[in-house]
Amino acid sequence: MNKVYIAGIGQTPVSESWDKSLKELAGDAGLMAMNDAGIGYPDALFVGNMMAITANRQAQLATLMADWLGFHHKPAISIETACSSGSAAFRMALMAIASGELESALVIGAEKMTDSPGDEITASLATAADAELEADFGLSFVGLNALLMRRYMYEYSWEHKDFANFSINAHANAVHNPNARFQEPITLESFRKSPMISDPINLMDASPVSDGAAAIVLSAHPIRNGNKNVSVIASSSMTDTLSLQNRKVSTRLTAAESSAKAAYGQAGLSPADIGVFEYHDAFSIMAALSLESAGFCQPGEGPKLAIENKIQFDSDIPVATMGGLKARGHPVGATGIYQLVEATLQLQERAGATQVKRPKYAMTQNIGGSGSNIITHILQAE
Repeated sequence: MNKVYIAGIGQTPVSESWDKSLKELAGDAGLMAMNDAGIGYPDALFVGNMMAITANRQAQLATLMADWLGFHHKPAISIETACSSGSAAFRMALMAIASGELESALVIGAEKMTDSPGDEITASLATAADAELEADFGLSFVGLNALLMRRYMYEYSWEHKDFANFSINAHANAVHNPNARFQEPITLESFRKSPMISDPINLMDASPVSDGAAAIVLSAHPIRNGNKNVSVIASSSMTDTLSLQNRKVSTRLTAAESSAKAAYGQAGLSPADIGVFEYHDAFSIMAALSLESAGFCQPGEGPKLAIENKIQFDSDIPVATMGGLKARGHPVGATGIYQLVEATLQLQERAGATQVKRPKYAMTQNIGGSGSNIITHILQAE
């Protein structure tokens, strides 16, 4: 299998982009990544996106982007796995290069959510759930996570305030990220007084609806643009039941556990080796479950790591180092690529004020649905 390197990265600010279309956002990120790589047009284009058809009335997004960017007579493939679509596209490109089918590829994750009314976006997000068993009964995506969080709090005797430090840490890091949606700190008091969305999830537990695009150029060859080389040393995708009710254990992300275990096995590493962990904190309950699933603590102990201040960028387990989904924002189909871009910046020691001290390995874990599709990657600084 060929070694695969991250040759170039690009990202747009996460915001409400009223002056840019989905095509333009994705194109901007793609051009930034290609310019960063400096290798001309890659051999193929992979695009991760969840809701272009429902929110933007646009199918064939990869073909559209190939046309927009000038990728004529090259493969262009659209990939959808709900909120993990970006990582799924990255994994497909990675496997194509590792197998020798391609020498390079451009991967774009893009989402444009704010052009559509809120009820339409809520309905689009609900398509990540089981339509017959969950969505058709009016259960929203935040509602599913609220059920999961309530059960978790009951099982492990946590109170809602015990999850506050996940959001506080994310916002503290986003202050220093010019591409973050929210660049202001929050306090425990503002967390506790935040409006309720779906009990026990309040506004400060949840990531925001956002627009954004991020892109990566993958190559079979090391880069020569002056930055430290970063290679992909593990990639694992696992699934669980789509509906929450059909899981044997509802308070654990067993697919995430399997995905992390497989990735550690491929890389020959353990959780203790990971210098940066970009987790999928779409809701604070997912932050806790991700830490547990990745092996950084035992089941039920995720909030303890946050309470004991062990998740800051200069602490034991640096997470959400540029704001995470909570504060950087969660343009769903783009999120996995944003995670990988941020992990690359950390490994290249270009992360600015929240730079982790000389990390060698970074892990990203992107969650599709309420834990039904998990994709884990481990990157290495060389």
